[in-house]
Amino acid sequence: MIQVEQTPNPNSLKFLSQKILSKVGTEEFKKSNLNNIKIPFVKEMLNFSGVELILISDNFLTVKKEKNASWDSLKPMIISQLNDYFEKTEDPILIENKKEKSDNNETITKIKDVLDTKVRPAVARDGGDIKFKSFEDGVVKVELQGACSGCPSSIMTLKQGVQNLLKHYVKEVNSVEAI
Repeated sequence: MIQVEQTPNPNSLKFLSQKILSKVGTEEFKKSNLNNIKIPFVKEMLNFSGVELILISDNFLTVKKEKNASWDSLKPMIISQLNDYFEKTEDPILIENKKEKSDNNETITKIKDVLDTKVRPAVARDGGDIKFKSFEDGVVKVELQGACSGCPSSIMTLKQGVQNLLKHYVKEVNSVEAI
């Protein structure tokens, strides 16, 4: 059973599944990188006319459409694709074991902890994700993904929400920027 939720971004919808979609955390896939994508399910979804990107998380998938595409035609195709996938297999879509490089920097560890425990659950509710990219000279650089990518309210969320949280919990942080 797939449930569909609106996101703050009118060009993105969140598709919730009772099945596990990812065993490796959250990953974003863009149509512009189609040639580098090896996962058949992802390639098929990105080949749908009007689909710009998909974000796969533990139990949901967010689809961002092109501005001129219609949810009336895309939504049933996406639901059908998910249902068809799980009729054929019980395996999650993302199962590959990826090793993340470990950070020895205590400040970066604190930043990632705040992002994982306080920020990520909130943006996941809206069908998105936030990825830590770097920390240098007091500036945290993050990448907004899924519904958060290109959302009209994402800059406000970033500055008033994420930046304030990180500055509160990690004294070394001065500002947060999206890349």
